[in-house]
Amino acid sequence: MDILVLGAGAWGTALAVSAGQRHRVTLWARDAAQAAAIAARGENLPYLPGHRLPAGVRVASHAEGEPSALTQRHDVVIIATPMAGLRQMLTEVAACTRPVAWLCKGFEAPVSQPYGLLGHEVRAEVAPQLAGGALSGPSFAQEVARGQPTALVAASDAACVREALVAAFHSPSMRVYVNDDLPGVEVGGAVKNVLAIATGLCDGLALGLNARAALITRGLAEMTRLGVALGARAETFMGLSGLGDLVLTATGDLSRNRRVGLLLAQGRTLQQAVDSLGHVAEGVYSARTVVERARRLGVEMPIAEGVVDLLDGRVSPVEAVAALMGRDPAAERG
Repeated sequence: MDILVLGAGAWGTALAVSAGQRHRVTLWARDAAQAAAIAARGENLPYLPGHRLPAGVRVASHAEGEPSALTQRHDVVIIATPMAGLRQMLTEVAACTRPVAWLCKGFEAPVSQPYGLLGHEVRAEVAPQLAGGALSGPSFAQEVARGQPTALVAASDAACVREALVAAFHSPSMRVYVNDDLPGVEVGGAVKNVLAIATGLCDGLALGLNARAALITRGLAEMTRLGVALGARAETFMGLSGLGDLVLTATGDLSRNRRVGLLLAQGRTLQQAVDSLGHVAEGVYSARTVVERARRLGVEMPIAEGVVDLLDGRVSPVEAVAALMGRDPAAERG
């Protein structure tokens, strides 16, 4: 099988390392210098150091061809850009007749609408004929590259996309489940990043495991409410792309979004926290779009709103937690 990965960040590289042990993979970077450096070293030093590229992985760049030309030479195309780059990449591969999937998780910043869009909504605007979907689930790039056990979800309304993703990435160390609830899988991937900032804040303030469990549980309820309002099935959020990804991102030490919360609790500014990561923390950029979309739909998301107030500097870390814990008593519901 021939797989094209468009984007040479940590997650795209990790999938290339995993799939390259069984298939032929082209890892494409827009920056020719970056591609040359990866090819010369045999590893992606800036984003995934310590993980050698298998013999099945070939590194390419913008200098060797546009994404639109490369897509027809491969059986499946993976877009491994941050959410901010998805629209441009989908536009570039809009004529592709192969299955396409994106890895990014979040809501796009408002472009064509006064609110942010999920990946499948961006696809509907710029490449409606494209057979597309998302590959999501609880997964740290470093563990995937090491071949540690991982379970992912191949989500699409097109069976050919789900089948192609299983064929490309299912292996002894990676189990790939299929799901046709694309909105649900995407909402889970977007909201869990925001909730992980809140949980990191909680842990950074040493509030204890009880508080962490409460935030994760009530965060899952917020995620589900928003997803259902966007047409998703409630049961999707009890699966890998909902609860699974939320638990990983909210508690795992490799989580960049959790790390942002921890650093803010230590008194760092948001800019200092982001600069220290060296990589994108999608929750910082999607928190406001999550809350804005929820407000337009009449969905209550107090934890996400508290994160936005914190990121925008309207409240301190202690005030943010106090506001959440000081809410009026209410019946527990979804």
